[in-house]
This record gives sequence, structure tokens and C-alpha cells, in this order.
Amino acid sequence: MAGYSLGIDFGTTNTVLSLAEADGPARLVKFPATDGELFAFRSCLSFYAPPERPQERHIAAGPWAIEAYVEDPAETRFIQSFKSFAAQESFTETQILGRRYRFEDLLSTFLLKVREYAGESLGELPERVIVGRPVRFVGASPNEALALSRYETAFHRMGVKEVLYAYEPVGAAFFFARELDHDATVLVGDFGGGTSDFSIIRFEREAGEVRAIPLGRAGVGVAGDAFDYRIIDNLVSPELGKGGDYRSFGKTLPIPYKYYAAFARWDQLALLRASREMREIRALEREAAEPEKITRLIEMLDENYGYALYRAVSRLKEALSAQDAAQFRFEAGAISIARDVARADFEGWIAPELAQIETAVDAALANAGLTPEGIDRVFLTGGSSLVPAVRRIFHRRFDASRIETGAELESIAAGLSLMARERDLSRWTMRASG
Repeated sequence: MAGYSLGIDFGTTNTVLSLAEADGPARLVKFPATDGELFAFRSCLSFYAPPERPQERHIAAGPWAIEAYVEDPAETRFIQSFKSFAAQESFTETQILGRRYRFEDLLSTFLLKVREYAGESLGELPERVIVGRPVRFVGASPNEALALSRYETAFHRMGVKEVLYAYEPVGAAFFFARELDHDATVLVGDFGGGTSDFSIIRFEREAGEVRAIPLGRAGVGVAGDAFDYRIIDNLVSPELGKGGDYRSFGKTLPIPYKYYAAFARWDQLALLRASREMREIRALEREAAEPEKITRLIEMLDENYGYALYRAVSRLKEALSAQDAAQFRFEAGAISIARDVARADFEGWIAPELAQIETAVDAALANAGLTPEGIDRVFLTGGSSLVPAVRRIFHRRFDASRIETGAELESIAAGLSLMARERDLSRWTMRASG
């Protein structure tokens, strides 16, 4: 693989790798799976130790991790969306099957499995890779230096000697720049699972080459995962008792909301089942004004329907991106929830997140010292860029002819690998030390 450059988009939901030669297009790294090759590798891990041989541990990643967890959730520890903890000082370690794992241990374990599953499609690693990073890491007070230090440790363990970091929307911009046939100032919006990031870059042709000049950036720690939770909170949780009452010592009290907060992450539901709060939930079944709803909640947790629920929510979100109304349907065991949902309802549920995204777009323009009229092209990428309410944020500011979308999963990784062709990478990348 000599002469190749490698770009890695480690995302909250998916991880994508891309290889590029000195010229020509980028090539995505493929993973051989049961249903055919895939390039979007789910960012998750599962750990399993056979009860009869607790010293052993089996580790899987990506779709194989999900498969292992769904098959035996009681005995499998499942970890997903762990990128969200990269910049959190409060996350020091977690216990998994009797062993301590820091963030860099989780990430290096994941990366080594990625390399193993990719096999010949990835081949021998180049000495240097370019890794994507969000403009703003998730969390109330994210520690950027800590996140990059943790990344550094993990990628070195993967076998990479030199790691450079570039903002994820900048990677997408390099992917988009291939289509430009004239000078242009481009705003790129990247909508991932955990963050929404924006960069503004000026592309100019100079002596037959494209010269790129960074102008501004901004980001916010909300995106597709928050949209999913709003759907669950409004459609599913009320059918499981949220907003209801129960009787205790002659008083009518509201059912605690804390039982439904875990639905923000489907993999956390199995942990709720094993917690002290599960005993409280079982007791509620006798005292609730609508005990049948608590019965559904107990079944949801006991039977570990979290992943099936996540898939149902994803189907609704995709349907509402294409049509004005769709039916949400979730059926598992004795639970059956069906409701017609108007796109306008969904947009009302995600209004707080839309406002934060809108503020970040304006911040990127201000950071670049530009008005919307100063932007020639807009490129939107990532799954949530297909949500009509998200697109309207841009249509209110830019003419529709200037807005493009596409390559929702591949653009960042491909752009990062193409970026390596730049003569002066210091203008586009950074090291963990800054």
C-alpha cells in the first residue's frame, strides 16, 4: 500500500476509512459482512465472558457487536457512542467484566478490531494518517486537549506512527471541492450522530491546482441522536407510563421521569434492567393509575427491546424526511405502538436542537466575517442533513441553487485521505499537542 494516504472518520454512530493515491479518486475500505460488503462500520463494541470460563473474554465490534448483544444481552456488555466521552474529564474509566477501561482503552480496542475486520481491504497501515475531529466535542465543558491526547494514545496502539487531525467538515469540503470548476467560497455542514459542525473554506485555482484557504468554523454538540430521543420521548415513553401518576401512602404522585431518561441511548436500557430502579418500576405496576403502561415498560426492559425500538425510530425519521406524514409502528412481544405522525409534529419536537444548529451556522459566518451573500456554495452531509427542517435553516439564508447534499457517510473520510495531497498540511491539520 506504499504511496497511499489514509483518512479515518471516527464517528459517534459510524466509522469510515478511506485510502487515496497521489492522484485519482479516494477508495473506501470495505468490511466483508454476512449481507455483503459494507464501508460504514458501526462505532460500537461488545464484551462477553462465558459464565463457565469467566477469565475468557470475547470482543466484537461494529455489526458483529450488535449481533452478539441482541443474541445475549444479559451476559454481554455493549458500548456505543463512546466518542461522546472523549472530551469529558468526568469520564475516567469504566468497569467491564472485572477490568478497568479508560477512554483510550475503549478506542484502541475498537480500532484494532476495525483493522482486523478490514483485513486485506486496508492492508498495511501508512506511517501517517489524518483523523477527523469535531469542531466542538460533545459535552457542557469539553476538554479538547484531553480528547486529542486520548485519540493519540489509541491510534498509536493501532499501529499508526504519526497522527494528524483535521476538522470533520473540512474533510467533507475537500471531498466536495473535486466537483468545483471555478473559484468558490464554500460552507460545509456536517451532521453526525453527536455533533453538527460547520466550516467555511475558500477554494481557488492557482497554476492548475486548487488552493484552499480556511475562513471560519463553528459547531454544536447536538445532532441525529438528539432527534431520535425526541421521537421516543413523545411517541413511546407516554405509552410506557411517562406523564402518568401512581398512589403512595394515600397520595397521588407523578411517575418519576428518570425512568425514561435512559431511552436517550437504547444500549443503556439493559443497564436500567439490572439497576435498583428496576425494583421501583416493578412496584409501580401495582400502584400506577394506568398499570398496563408500566407492564409495557417492564416488558420493554426485561426483553431488551431497545435495539428494535431504535430501528423503528430510524425508519420513522427517514420516512418523514421524504413525506409530510408517516406511521410510527413498533411491535415487540405484547407491545404494539402505532401512531400517525405529521412532519410538523416532529419538527416541533426537535425545535430546541434546530435553534442550536441555527445559532452555530450564524456563528460560523460571523467567525469568517461573512454574510450569507458571501457564500458561493453550500455542501451538507451526514444523515440529519436530509431532515427538511435542517435544510430549511440553509434555504432561509442561501439560494437553493447554491445548496447541495450527498455522500452522507463517505464524504469526510474520503476528503481526509484526499487532503493528504496538500503540499502544506500544517494549514489544515493539527497535532494532539496543538
